[in-house]
Amino acid sequence: MKWKKSIVGIMTAGLAMVLVACGSQSSQDKQINSKQLNLSYPTEISSMDNTKASDSSSLTMLYHTTEGLYRLGENDKIDNALATSYKVSNDGKQYTFNLRKGAKWVNGQEVTAKDFVYSWRRAANPKSASQYAYLFAQIQNYDSIQKGQMSPDNLGVKADGNYKLVVNLNKPVPYFRRLLSFPVFFPLQQSVVDKYGKSYGENSNKTNSDGPFVLKKWNGTNENWQLIKNNKYWNAKNVHLDKINVSVVKNPSTSLNLFQQGKLDVTPLNGDQVVNYKNEKGFKSFTGGATVYMLLNQKKNPILRNANARRALSLAINREELSNNVLRDGSVPAKGLVPSKLASMKGNASDKTFGDKSYVKDAVSYNLNEAKSLWKKAMKQENMSSVNLSILTADDDQSKANAEFLQTQLDKLPGLSINVTSIPDKTRMSRQDNGQFDIAINKWGADFSDPINFLQLFESNNSMNFSKWSNSSFDNYIEMSNNRDANNSEKRFDDLVNAEKVLMQNQGVIPLYQPATAELWNTHINGYIWNPAGMSRNWINIKINN
Repeated sequence: MKWKKSIVGIMTAGLAMVLVACGSQSSQDKQINSKQLNLSYPTEISSMDNTKASDSSSLTMLYHTTEGLYRLGENDKIDNALATSYKVSNDGKQYTFNLRKGAKWVNGQEVTAKDFVYSWRRAANPKSASQYAYLFAQIQNYDSIQKGQMSPDNLGVKADGNYKLVVNLNKPVPYFRRLLSFPVFFPLQQSVVDKYGKSYGENSNKTNSDGPFVLKKWNGTNENWQLIKNNKYWNAKNVHLDKINVSVVKNPSTSLNLFQQGKLDVTPLNGDQVVNYKNEKGFKSFTGGATVYMLLNQKKNPILRNANARRALSLAINREELSNNVLRDGSVPAKGLVPSKLASMKGNASDKTFGDKSYVKDAVSYNLNEAKSLWKKAMKQENMSSVNLSILTADDDQSKANAEFLQTQLDKLPGLSINVTSIPDKTRMSRQDNGQFDIAINKWGADFSDPINFLQLFESNNSMNFSKWSNSSFDNYIEMSNNRDANNSEKRFDDLVNAEKVLMQNQGVIPLYQPATAELWNTHINGYIWNPAGMSRNWINIKINN
């Protein structure tokens, strides 16, 4: 899942701490409201259409305003939502879900199996250009639909009456139910989508809800909105908040100040702030389910198609310095593309983890002399005497600081000049998705707990493969894991290990670090659920105690 973290620079953060470090909790005690939560988020909503949404802010708001078959509970547990029970065929290829009766859309109409069928067909339709369409790949006839050989009506999903959903897969998918807690699999009411057409999801007046909250006061571009409790939600009695006020705050110094004034109930912390607040009672830190990495556009600049050049760029980056001196928030250097929580899985025949077996040291090490040698070799191979490249990044303070650090590191390569382009995150994503970049800094958070969620991003034909890196051996390993070995956990494990090794050995991507999410919370708040994969943030069960 695309996600962008906003953190501030050292001097600004330090000033904010001097100004507000005293008496923080007492100000919150005076303003406590047991039914209202005040949150900040680092980026704007881009779309409330679950077919189109692909960024963290949009997906998080969709997760709180719509309801699918399942939700993720504590410790990554799959909890029933609109599915009350299910059965799976002996060969693992057919799932039948029994749906909850009486669940309603906010307009009062009942949620039925037909709403799921419509939504899934819409997402699988290539005309929708859904970036998450690939998550439907194992559903029957998806490939033919994507190639234009079949109508989306032939996708392997059907409604058996109003309360039974039947799904046919091409092959067993061990993590299939886990996928269904992700918003692209949530239902859509066709009559509402048809009513607004292409503008569906562009503002809060053109959306629909069957979940715990209803989105209000979002005009499509503003940086403040509300989530209002949905009294028609099937489980409304267990939603304790009446309102969540959300504000986009890109600078954590500003956010910290608002927190200390009692205007926010939680604030993100940057590296300096973590040092000062890590012993506070309300301090929380979450790690393990995401990787920040550099995408190298294989089409735009010929030097980036050169494997020696890609390896040189990676070797020129001191990840320890980035984590310890720039981030300083608990983030750790990446050892590969797949993050630690997913890389900790083990094959049945070995005590070694995925991370142990797939580790390619040279792909994530720092060796400036070797980097310079490889860069010179690549320049000679491409008959180039100088190269100008631009790093595309978001415009929040931490993203800019990261890019400036990388600029300083990469400028040490002979004949290379690096520029930094910092723009609003929504624009950055658009340019990245359209291949309008040389180097793009991106973050991917796990949509579900399996290494395939990261690795499949770099398949040659994946719609999310924005760098257009392509390798037949890599594709073959992914293909075997998804087909021939899908029902053999040990062979599938080895396929995925080999795929990661090919990706790293060829430097198809440059992993940078695994981010830590450090936050300071109002100590009156209980019930917040965070998971490393899928929809990480869950505010639904929050209670505020006076």
